[in-house]
Amino acid sequence: MTLPFGPPVPPMLAKLEREIPRGDGWLYEPKWDGFRAIVFRDADRVHIQSRDSRPLERYFPELAPALRDALPAGCVVDGEVIVAGPEGLDFDSLQLRIHPAESRVRKLSVEIPASFVAFDLLAEGGEDLRGRPLAERRTRLVEALGLEATEHLPSGRTTVLLTPQTDDADEAERWFERLERIGLDGVIAKRADQPYVPGQRVMVKVKHRRTAECVVGGYRLAKSGDGVGSLLLGLYDDEGVLHYVGHTSAFTARERRAVLEELRPLEGGESFGPGRSPGGPSRWTGGRDPAYVSVEPRLVCEVTYDHLQGERFRHATGFVRWRPDRRPRDCTFDQLRPGRG
Repeated sequence: MTLPFGPPVPPMLAKLEREIPRGDGWLYEPKWDGFRAIVFRDADRVHIQSRDSRPLERYFPELAPALRDALPAGCVVDGEVIVAGPEGLDFDSLQLRIHPAESRVRKLSVEIPASFVAFDLLAEGGEDLRGRPLAERRTRLVEALGLEATEHLPSGRTTVLLTPQTDDADEAERWFERLERIGLDGVIAKRADQPYVPGQRVMVKVKHRRTAECVVGGYRLAKSGDGVGSLLLGLYDDEGVLHYVGHTSAFTARERRAVLEELRPLEGGESFGPGRSPGGPSRWTGGRDPAYVSVEPRLVCEVTYDHLQGERFRHATGFVRWRPDRRPRDCTFDQLRPGRG
């Protein structure tokens, strides 16, 4: 059976809000903490596309047979690749799965197997469903998978799950509070009549902490000169220009050296280019920011922040983790702007 469209398909995205929206027409799902992925199931072939359009089946070989068994031919499904441990979702272990050595990939696929959580159906039976309302796509997804929705995690094994969904905002609030203990990231709210809009932030996400995904555009050395002292962070504007928005630091001595080694091959890149760059008056130094080393904007990291001052972080951010599954160009100011699309 031939698919009505092929990869790449940019996934539909969400804007960050502080509170779960209420009212008629909203549907709610738990927010899984993994790698976003769109699965193309065509006859016996399975392709797993990452958020930044890279093939993921090379890193998760155990997922292909599980998806082939669970999904009918001729369908395209949006979801999340996760790794579950004894205590809940384990993003650190998930990151370990992105490894260049095939032998290591095979070994990790047995030791820390991944699973797939399905939450949207973009095509079925060779029919493009992206123009249909979410409520219809959900009904057809449930029928296509033949699974009961679950919030229980598959520790130590590979499986395909169907995410829970509700139209009850109070139930979504309970998910937000109760599921944090197993590593779920918050709640996603979607309009029941919403068609699937690739690459657009038309959903709402409410997270347990305020985070942003930023591009590393440069760094400053530690005072000792032994490793990185801070990473300089950027976000892209609507014209595709990268602007400096703040910095993150607080690495251990070992981490400072490791990060420096990772950044060395990227030195001298375009960095912030024509956009706002470090070097203006700084509230931390009392004068101008000290010199920095520019790098090619290829690495993405997730940081926590408290307040925004204009389009900059008011204080230093907290480094959370690297995001190898994120494309730098997708790190835009939109993720910081309120609004429900």
